[in-house]
Amino acid sequence: MQKFDIRLTMAENVKQFVNIVNRFDFDMDLRAGRHVVDAKSILGIFSLDLSRVITLEIENADDNPEQVKKLAEDIKPFLA
Repeated sequence: MQKFDIRLTMAENVKQFVNIVNRFDFDMDLRAGRHVVDAKSILGIFSLDLSRVITLEIENADDNPEQVKKLAEDIKPFLA
């Protein structure tokens, strides 16, 4: 599992983030404290406290490191 701390401060950021992560086949979750939602779900993300840093967790990241590297580059504007 690979983890990235991200910050999504505006609704437009959430939309851009979801568009990016939906291009990848990984199972991804966002964790804020004890709350976990699907990272590809706009409604799920809006249920989180977006005033705090959120952790992106990527399952099976070790299976395709090149795709994880590409994802990390694409979400760079959202990294905390």
